Amino acid sequence: MLTEASGIPLAIEISGANKNDFKLVKQTFESIQVNKPSGKKSNICMDKGYDYNEVRELVDEFGYTAHIRARGEEAKKLKKGVLKKARRWVVERTHSWLNRFRGILIRWSKKGENYLAMLHFACGLITWRACL
Repeated sequence: MLTEASGIPLAIEISGANKNDFKLVKQTFESIQVNKPSGKKSNICMDKGYDYNEVRELVDEFGYTAHIRARGEEAKKLKKGVLKKARRWVVERTHSWLNRFRGILIRWSKKGENYLAMLHFACGLITWRACL
């Protein structure tokens, strides 16, 4: 799971492909290194894969306002023709940037710690490039 602000990675967690993303929400929030402004709630946008009460409670516990697309909501709005364009492109763009690193695109490392280190290195480079 990847948490980001405007396409800049803030935290990352890894697990097996057979584990649902919503189960990594707590670990991902705990690994965020950037402090939020005190007293101010930040927004977090999540897709319908995170539409669980457990996730909403965790997001509120960490001081964020959740914007989670409910399951079936997008299809209903498409029929009515009042759908605003989703901002998933921000996440997809960051995934594309990560896929430019060969060690991440094809996982050569067998140990999870080594793969996580490579992900952190790639996220650091993406953040450094965005600050230029």
